[in-house]
Amino acid sequence: MNGHPGDEKKAAVVSGGARGIGRAIARRLLEDGYSVLIFDIDRKTGMKTVSELQSEGDAAFCHVDVGDEESVKAAFEQLPGRGYSHIDFVVNNAGISDPHGDPIGKIDIAMWNRILAVNLTSVVLTAKHAYPLFRRGRGAIVNISSTRFLQSEKNTFAYTASKGGMVSLTHALAVSLGPNIRANCISPGWIHTHDEPLSSEDHAQHPAGRVGEPRDIASLVSWLLSDESRFVTGQNFIVDGGMTRKMIYVE
Repeated sequence: MNGHPGDEKKAAVVSGGARGIGRAIARRLLEDGYSVLIFDIDRKTGMKTVSELQSEGDAAFCHVDVGDEESVKAAFEQLPGRGYSHIDFVVNNAGISDPHGDPIGKIDIAMWNRILAVNLTSVVLTAKHAYPLFRRGRGAIVNISSTRFLQSEKNTFAYTASKGGMVSLTHALAVSLGPNIRANCISPGWIHTHDEPLSSEDHAQHPAGRVGEPRDIASLVSWLLSDESRFVTGQNFIVDGGMTRKMIYVE
């Protein structure tokens, strides 16, 4: 890590900040004037992202496996010695899925446990070990879930369970850590984070007229961390271009 934020500069941890939605969140928070600490298991991509973002503000990288308590604990304990005496915000964006999935009779319990560790248990771990560093015991947490808490694709048991758990865990955190620490959740729908082209049909199926972009999520994170949302806690915000409100029939 590099960077030595002043006592008045707010600092945010963004897990899974090396790419995609997490990277967009990190960039937006830098634009907002925060110091940003990217926690990610992908050291190479994380360092590359920080190198690119440092021209926009105080960005730093920490190699962390958010599904492992010792790794999370060590990361937070090292922050003061690296120039970060406090943090103000935690954005839990890290997540993994099983792209193939298994039918219930063949479900891989080791994979199940790993997905829940990274996607759900990590939220508890970051809150636990960030808590002593929240400045004056105040701050905000934003969790990035998914519309999968409402809808499923076949055989996505662990991913769906982890995202549903994250929504419920958010209000548990809000009630337990309030009033000094607020906790909210964002559930994105289809957010285009890869390079493959999108078709007009991809966009048209959304009531909003387009597929989502990472900055759509980043802008809401920005608001949820700001003083403008200080009366908002324990909530889940669905950001999906209206897709979960659309009735779909196969003719």
